[in-house]
Amino acid sequence: MTTITSEARVAGAQGTYPSRLAVVSWIFFDWAAQPYFTLITTFVFAPYFATSIAPDPATGQSLWGFAMAAAGLAIALASPVLGAIADAAGRRKPWIAGFGALLVLASCTLWIGKPGDHAIIPPLLIAVALASVGAEFATVFNNAMMPTLVPPERIGRLSGTGWATGYVGGIISLIIVLGFLAANPETGRTLLGFKPLFGLDPATHQGDRAAGPLTGLWFIIFVMPMFLFTPDYPARRPVREALREGLSELRQSFRDLPKRKSLAAFLLANMIYTDGLVSLFAFGGIYAAGTFGWHTIEIGTFGIILAIAGTFGAWFGGKLDDFLGPKRVIAGSMLVLLLALAAILLVDKDSIFFIKVAPPEPGGALFAAAAERAYVVLGCLIGAAGGPLQAASRTLLIRLAPKDRIAQYFGLFALTGKVTSFIGPLMIGMITAVTASQKAGMAVLVVFFVVGLGLLMRVRED
Repeated sequence: MTTITSEARVAGAQGTYPSRLAVVSWIFFDWAAQPYFTLITTFVFAPYFATSIAPDPATGQSLWGFAMAAAGLAIALASPVLGAIADAAGRRKPWIAGFGALLVLASCTLWIGKPGDHAIIPPLLIAVALASVGAEFATVFNNAMMPTLVPPERIGRLSGTGWATGYVGGIISLIIVLGFLAANPETGRTLLGFKPLFGLDPATHQGDRAAGPLTGLWFIIFVMPMFLFTPDYPARRPVREALREGLSELRQSFRDLPKRKSLAAFLLANMIYTDGLVSLFAFGGIYAAGTFGWHTIEIGTFGIILAIAGTFGAWFGGKLDDFLGPKRVIAGSMLVLLLALAAILLVDKDSIFFIKVAPPEPGGALFAAAAERAYVVLGCLIGAAGGPLQAASRTLLIRLAPKDRIAQYFGLFALTGKVTSFIGPLMIGMITAVTASQKAGMAVLVVFFVVGLGLLMRVRED
């Protein structure tokens, strides 16, 4: 595996950076990891779990929320520590490999999730939580490689291109599942009208369950260029020594954080709005399944449309990031998300903004009802704003954080993105359970974006 030498790091500071192949290979990490978020947590397995494995959609949404909350808490507690140790040890790739293996193994386990089998629910939720831990930690160390790849004035474009590439990977993986693997149990045909490949049984939802193994295989194949061609940081210290030094530096960073007021305000804002965004993406498919009665094909098609919107949003947002600065991109994205979420809460299967419309007809054409089309349009706004928000956030962190502690601060970034990430899913789960209303559970997310936007206004980019 390629390594950045100390001389190369100095040269990078003077304007010499790795080859285009190295940069493109790094970008493909987003492509490799995205199917976990697209197929498992959003558009295929999560809705399948809620509608076909759990006793009912509301219970499924609640249980899924509890599992995501547990994973988020584990990620929050360990990220800064592991980031500090990685900064002291030097290398990033061994961490990516280890947590990538956890993602692969846990994702493949989801194949066991047969419809209606309530006994399998606990191990499934454990597997989902472990896969989430693997995906998030691998992303922390991959993000920490960014400053050595391109000049500072191109970081926004690099981040946005990475997110856009990830969205494209999500789209293609979703097309594979919907077009060739997952079939409607009633017709036995996929979205493209084919019988499922490999003899997958529509009655037992084997196509939906195959999203797990496909996610694992996809990651193995497409993460390899990063390991082969993208230079890593050089090894600095043995693990035991790195552990001691990393923890010492982490304590110092926590003591220094109050002096770095803009960085502290940004991390606090990130903590709030990321919780809202992750919860919105995690429960968007489940909410649609309960509101409109959508199944895998409808939700998956909706996911493809959103991913296309997200691809263009992230790519264009990266250009705006370099031109306007990441703070303005984050603020604009949050305003769009806030307005779209508020509008979605006013859309029901038989009404749009309190105006009565014809509900969807059973067996009707895809998105034929007016309310469904309104939901798709609003979803596109969310998709187009979500990519720039996340891409610009990691760009802003790079601008604010000390360069010699970048992995540690990406760990703190993950901490603030996860330490309260259990609150969003937990509140959705609890409110949904108490009210038996998915709409009431989703309404709480408005607060997260309002508070996050207010805190962001306290950040000074320079």
